[in-house]
Amino acid sequence: MEFSLFNSLYTPHQAYESVDDQWSVEAQRLKNEIAWTIAGDRSGFKYTWATEHHFLTEYSHLSSSEAFLGYLAGVTERIHLGSGIFNITPPVSHPAKVAEKVAMLDHLSNGRFEFGMGRGSSTTEQRGFGITDPDDTKRMFDEVVPEFKKMWAENDYAFDGEFFSMPPRNVLPKPYSDPHPPMWVAAGNPGTFEKAARMGLGVLCFTTGSPETLKPLIEIYKKNIEKAEPVGDYINDNVMVTSQMLCLEDGQKARDVACDMTSGYQNTLVFHYLDTFPKPKGLPDWPIMIPDPAPESMEANIEAKLVMVGTPDEVSKAVKKYQDTGADQICFGMLSSTMPIDIAIEAVETFGKYVIPEFDKDPVHRTTRLREEYVAKRGPMPKRSLGRVADKLPVL
Repeated sequence: MEFSLFNSLYTPHQAYESVDDQWSVEAQRLKNEIAWTIAGDRSGFKYTWATEHHFLTEYSHLSSSEAFLGYLAGVTERIHLGSGIFNITPPVSHPAKVAEKVAMLDHLSNGRFEFGMGRGSSTTEQRGFGITDPDDTKRMFDEVVPEFKKMWAENDYAFDGEFFSMPPRNVLPKPYSDPHPPMWVAAGNPGTFEKAARMGLGVLCFTTGSPETLKPLIEIYKKNIEKAEPVGDYINDNVMVTSQMLCLEDGQKARDVACDMTSGYQNTLVFHYLDTFPKPKGLPDWPIMIPDPAPESMEANIEAKLVMVGTPDEVSKAVKKYQDTGADQICFGMLSSTMPIDIAIEAVETFGKYVIPEFDKDPVHRTTRLREEYVAKRGPMPKRSLGRVADKLPVL
């Protein structure tokens, strides 16, 4: 079991309503994301995932995640830097530009980049870029994804499709990693889990489900990954699931903070904005707020091992329930709350000291092992050519 962080630049009104300069609050929360990720890097977390969202006030102000990840590449050492996700629909991002920034981040991080893809989960975003029918994004995805490995390998790439076309061009730079970074896709329903497996893609499971609700989805994935026909050059057999974590040596302090970080408001924004996600029954409709957890319900959830809150021992027991689902990685979106940054860093360090060594005993990232196993089976490839201008000139 591996562990990761989730960067979203959540900027709720609770963080700035008593401050005169709201812009400084946005800047400070960005600095907090950076400091927290650096703490994760030194504490043994293997990945961080930066979202891409547009126009979603309060919920996420992290729109240019490639710039954010490029900065992180220079201030971290071991942690892998993932796009969670890059929106690859052509109206939002031309596929050639996506291929370029993936390769550039792969270079800047010395091969630590993880390429997570998605279609966008909010009609607010999709319509902002001229996509009026969310179903169109499914066909866009199917058209675009198989083209990336061609762009990275060919010096004279061309394409003529329904949603994007381009004349012969050399898409540069080529990736640092051989043959390219690991490929992932965001998923939340059974059909997407099965499709991801058949395409040989890792799954970024952004869901609020319990371990028991996740288990059948992961089983679908693991069953179908055996029959994968990868759209990349190799299979990334990997499932990441998202959750929250607050691991402190003082268990009561963890409980108190967990009940007082406006998590109900953040969950309300999830279902308000991400309206292409299935909404669980019984949740109120916007603008009615999902309530924050009460101390009694938090205690019950800790006892049932449904939340990773409390002492290292209590958190380890909850992690074990997630491990039993067959998931390969757990991702924590701790700053998708108003948790104080010093508490978030303390929790990451405590988790890294006591919990990670219990579950993650391999110093090498799972994605690195899978890629290197493919390269070992494939054998050496011809030296990669970047092409020459002279090759394009006419003979006189």
